[in-house]
Amino acid sequence: MLLVADSGSTKADWILTRPDNQTIHFRTKGINPFFLSEKDITQVFQNADEIQEYVDQVKEIYFFGAGCSSPDRREIISNALSKVFKNAFVSVDIDIIASIYATCGSSEGICCILGTGSNISYFDGTKIHESKHGLGYILGDEGSGTFFGRRLLTSFLYNTMPDELSASFKEKFSVDKESVIKRIYQQPAPNSFLASFAPFMSDHIDHPFITDLLKIGFEEFVETNIKSYPDYKKQVCHFVGSIAFHFKEILTDVCEQKGVRVGKVLKHPIEELSNFIRNNEVKSL
Repeated sequence: MLLVADSGSTKADWILTRPDNQTIHFRTKGINPFFLSEKDITQVFQNADEIQEYVDQVKEIYFFGAGCSSPDRREIISNALSKVFKNAFVSVDIDIIASIYATCGSSEGICCILGTGSNISYFDGTKIHESKHGLGYILGDEGSGTFFGRRLLTSFLYNTMPDELSASFKEKFSVDKESVIKRIYQQPAPNSFLASFAPFMSDHIDHPFITDLLKIGFEEFVETNIKSYPDYKKQVCHFVGSIAFHFKEILTDVCEQKGVRVGKVLKHPIEELSNFIRNNEVKSL
């Protein structure tokens, strides 16, 4: 049996392919080794009822996730998965590779992640070229859920958010300066906490403040990330993630204004990713 996972910091999507080629889809909380220990990760599967009867039958696992850029962090994931799936070969790699497999396949292109966090890579059809991006929610993550959540929170707390939006924000979220500071600086997964405010934009998408905020965030992503590639206008630029998907129209408009050619825009890459791995020999990029 083959198990494929695509994980962000907030949630992880999984597809198990049985010997009869039937598939089982399920979702767990996000598995990011930057925020979770090996023990925390093994505990995630205690609540994944869909996989329990198959743990000894899984022979291959391909896990792609946020926070897996260093060997040490990949080892945390690998060790945890090996403890649960004792008979499986385990491969762990960064989330951008999953997005490349799902969008570019074996073709050249630029692949962007706009979800809880943001990232970008150029794929020449054979290998991924080294990127200086993906600096995380404190130094980077332009155009991501954490970026927009942070902007929403600060505008609310600084009282610069329009009154009608501020009233709606206050009604939806019980937050104040003290609770926000405590949650961000003293509790786990502050990036996911910040990103949890981003859906507020969907509820008020027609408000000029929200529209402008989205444009500013996407413009910053394009200017900082996409335009760092000198020949970006010659490439097809694909997007993966909930932010890209839900705000596709504004994202596409910004890209067109900046001379960026938009290709696929996927909410979740897991379906295309699983199909690619089943039908191709996966090799290190």
